[in-house]
Amino acid sequence: MAGATTSMSIRMDRTVKEQSQQLFKSLGLDMTTAINIFLWQSLIHKGIPFEVTFNGADSTFMQRLAEADADTDIHGPFYSVKDLMKDRNADD
Repeated sequence: MAGATTSMSIRMDRTVKEQSQQLFKSLGLDMTTAINIFLWQSLIHKGIPFEVTFNGADSTFMQRLAEADADTDIHGPFYSVKDLMKDRNADD
């Protein structure tokens, strides 16, 4: 198993990504290492390695989670950077 690697692509909120990268950097980690730690811990625990609850869950977060699950927040394809930026700026 050692040496066999693959890549994956995930969609996430831009702010969550940026804040996570800053946090992990302060811990001496990059995003890939942090995600690998989470995945390994999930395998070790045979589930999510922390309690998942709805107590105090932010409604925006819950809405985006539901959209991601339903694949309703999908954009593109884009045939130019201009089209991509136009779509991206429409969300702000």
